[in-house]
Amino acid sequence: MSARTTIVVMAKECLPGRVKTRLHPPLTLEAAAAVAAASLADTLEAATATGLPVVVCAQGDVPVPAGVRSIPQETGGLDDRIAAAFDRVEGRVLLIGMDTPQIDPIRLWRMADDWPDDVDAWFGAAADGGFWLLGLDALPTGRLGGCSRGDLVRGVPMSTAATGRLQRERLAGAWLRVSDAPVLTDIDDIASLYEVAPTLPPRGRLSRLLATIPELGIDRGVDASTSGHGIRGVS
Repeated sequence: MSARTTIVVMAKECLPGRVKTRLHPPLTLEAAAAVAAASLADTLEAATATGLPVVVCAQGDVPVPAGVRSIPQETGGLDDRIAAAFDRVEGRVLLIGMDTPQIDPIRLWRMADDWPDDVDAWFGAAADGGFWLLGLDALPTGRLGGCSRGDLVRGVPMSTAATGRLQRERLAGAWLRVSDAPVLTDIDDIASLYEVAPTLPPRGRLSRLLATIPELGIDRGVDASTSGHGIRGVS
């Protein structure tokens, strides 16, 4: 049996004026924060649907579902915070953000639970030049020249058009065998929100929320009384 993988979700408290500010305008800051909260909820639902251990690495007060462990993010830049998560969580880690709620939980489960023996790292590029997923095997420090897994991320410039390329080069430069996940679009602004909307789980929280925001003109026509992916225990 392969080693167990932990899914780590990097998450931020969804306060108006602190998250998804590029959705304002046309959205109010309160509506933008609601989009962030719904995106996080759908991401967590996809992660927990895999049946694998899930850890939320939280900045601020982030509610988590029952059975999900929460750890605080370290201080510093995003590279330092991601690095600290890899150093703190033992074993294989598949780390994702909260901005790709369209993630397919079956694909996530297959990467995490059926981790091939010839893969040291998973890399998921984002359409904006960043990355939405980074997975690292339980690599011994000797394999990394005495460095920690977090050192594979520390110092990589974040939130730039070159972030994804530089991060993948860092992995390749450490002689890791890297396998690529599909490119996904992060929800960062109105254009990306419109792009992602048709690919959301139709009964997910974000899909239902978008149908209630008249400024967007999105009507998914779903039953708001039901939600979820419903695939826990995939085999």
